[in-house]
This record gives sequence, structure tokens and C-alpha cells, in this order.
Amino acid sequence: MNSNGNPVISLEQVLRDIAPEGIAGKLPPVDLWNPSQCTDIGMEIRKDGSWWHEGRKIERSRLVKLFARILRKDADGNTYLVTPYEKVLVHVEETPFLAVRVDRTGLAGCDQILAFTTNLGDVVLAGPDAPLRIVFDADTGEPAPYIRARGRLEAKLTRPTYYELAELAEPAPGSSTDFGVWSQGAFYLLGSWAE
Repeated sequence: MNSNGNPVISLEQVLRDIAPEGIAGKLPPVDLWNPSQCTDIGMEIRKDGSWWHEGRKIERSRLVKLFARILRKDADGNTYLVTPYEKVLVHVEETPFLAVRVDRTGLAGCDQILAFTTNLGDVVLAGPDAPLRIVFDADTGEPAPYIRARGRLEAKLTRPTYYELAELAEPAPGSSTDFGVWSQGAFYLLGSWAE
């Protein structure tokens, strides 16, 4: 116990809990952790995918990748860094991740798999567990494409990635105006061709 009556937790123990196999490997079970202590220490993830603490950019990519492993978005809409002992509020400007690349495996069509790589090197396979969604700006009609990365966390597709995705588009089943892409047997509408 420290002078405030809180238990003293070693950094080494926290690291073993959140990354038992080092940075690579299986993600820690953050959905199973429900610590009672919650704090706000000025952590934020900006629209460009950069991580900040108390107004200073976190430059160490290894530290950012470690933090990303314990990121969770709860039903209350807030995003947290979660350990077995505490959760820390993270202010997210848009999404915590950016999808910076898309690759297609398999033959074009309903059996193909689209693999998205995030700015932190994670790979997300679009499909029923990681759906794509497109939000169109009501004023400009400009698309904002997202893919669910894990849990409730999403990655926004960068503009070049969206253009790569659009190049893979084909007509929607049963439509002459709508187009989209397949991945793992699911079809995702990207938009409509002007008539």
C-alpha cells in the first residue's frame, strides 16, 4: 500500500498481465477485466492516428503499440486503456486506428478476403466479425469508411486505402446502380453510380 491507501503495483507485473508474450502474440483479455479504479490522465488519440499524453506526442512507437493492445471501447461510448487494476480514459478524436492498406486474397468475388493493415501493424480481415461501413456526409456526400478492428474499436480507412478498395468494387447483387466489395462471403455497399 502507498500513502494514499492504494495498492502498489509493479510496472513489471502490469506488463506481464497485458503482454505476457511481449508485444507480439495474443491480445490480453481486456473484455474480462473490470477494474473499479478509473482515471483521466490526459491521454488522447488524434484524427491522424497519433497518440498524445498531457499535450505531448508519444514518439515511441513500441509504447503506442503496447497501449493499443489494452485499448477497449465500452458500451458507454468511451475508450479506455484497461489493465486488471485500473482503466484510463482515452479521448479519441475520431477512431483509435487507421486502415492504411488493403490486400485481397483469393479469387475476386464472394469468396475473396480483404485484409486491412492498420497504422500500428495489426491486420483485420473484413467479414461478419469485422464489418465495413461507410458513412456519407449529408452536405458533401463524401464517404467516411470504417472497419471494426476488434470489440467496439474501429479503424478509419485512409483516403488512399479507400481508393484501393473502390478499385476492387463490383456491382451489388441484383442492382445496376449500387456497387461494393465482398469479403468472407459478406457484401459491403460502397456507394452508387450516378445514372
